Amino acid sequence: MSSLDDARALDAADPLAGMRERFLLPEGIIYLDGNSLGALPKATIAAQKDVVERQWGTDLIRSWNDNGWIGAPQRIGAKIATLIGAEPHEVIVTDSVSVNLFKLIIAATRLNADRSQILTEPGNFPTDLYTADGAAGLLANHIVHTEQAGDLVDALGPDTALMLLTHVHYKSGARHDMQLLTEEAHEAGALALWDLSHSVGAIPIDLGGCEVDLAVGCGYKYLNGGPGAPAFLYVREDLQDQLRSPLSGWMGHEAPFEFRDDYVPAPGISRFLCGTPPILNMLALESGVDLFADIDMDAVVAKSAALFDLFETRIEERCGDHGLELITPRDAAHRGSHISYRHPNGWPIMQALIERRVIGDFRAPDILRFGLTPLYTSFADIWQAVEILGEILDSGIWRDTRFAEKTAVT
Repeated sequence: MSSLDDARALDAADPLAGMRERFLLPEGIIYLDGNSLGALPKATIAAQKDVVERQWGTDLIRSWNDNGWIGAPQRIGAKIATLIGAEPHEVIVTDSVSVNLFKLIIAATRLNADRSQILTEPGNFPTDLYTADGAAGLLANHIVHTEQAGDLVDALGPDTALMLLTHVHYKSGARHDMQLLTEEAHEAGALALWDLSHSVGAIPIDLGGCEVDLAVGCGYKYLNGGPGAPAFLYVREDLQDQLRSPLSGWMGHEAPFEFRDDYVPAPGISRFLCGTPPILNMLALESGVDLFADIDMDAVVAKSAALFDLFETRIEERCGDHGLELITPRDAAHRGSHISYRHPNGWPIMQALIERRVIGDFRAPDILRFGLTPLYTSFADIWQAVEILGEILDSGIWRDTRFAEKTAVT
């Protein structure tokens, strides 16, 4: 049976252990929700102070040129490209995941105009399903077709314009085989669009090696960009000038400061910009992304797997008779960097955990979800979190009526 001392020994040998000091983590909190909102990097505090007080406060509008504001979407996109196996000029930071999905769904289906099917899976992240449905409603004769994961390959056919999938499932943590499914989509003549929101910054991604056509991703989970951080968008180089964004805003124009009446899309990835970049949010994201500059991603991937293994082992040792059902694949190659358990009383159990200062989250109808963020989650965190969960289950304190009260955000 493992002990807290064993966990601390793993921390002592962890090559990423020093990264924890680069985050503002409240004393006494075990934070296991970085897959939903990443912790605050300390560097972000100083960077935001500079951008507000000096760049905005003193340099004013000159900062668009003098402090590089105007190039931030491309500059930060190039940094993210190194994390997802893309070329620097294939990624741009802009808008939200939902908006970027809309742009790429419309652009891709117009390119494959003789096909009418947008293929995805039931239970995909809701914004992906909702945005696909909204986009299809604006297109002539297009439908959103869903198939269970195991039936996706068979569902690809001559009518499929676009396959839209999330790389890591937000509930279960199950990971799709990106290379296989992208190859199958291409074999069927369809384009492949991947949502990387629950994988970027935590597990290996190789868009170039998998010949992925299109992708989007979130900035506020493992990239630690802050609440509502801008998202990013990827378009493979050879497709960029074939696609046209349906949101033809001025920043996507080939010459935005000529202020012409006619719209001509910019060459390359910049055509997927729309409105003025939200500079405060964008530079906060850059602080989070910069943390990866000197990190070996192999160490990140290895620690993610080791954190999972310890969590699963501890649950079996400490909570094995309390009805927790693991729904995340055990094979590290088939999962992301969170671990999820089903329990019929998942909501009140999670609220009891949060009261004990262990912060995970709940996903309806019955899933307790715990983020394993390699940059700042320690092995001691995992050991102690499961010990506290065991105490809650043993005592039955989660049955207290106060833990049944629902909140607006779960």
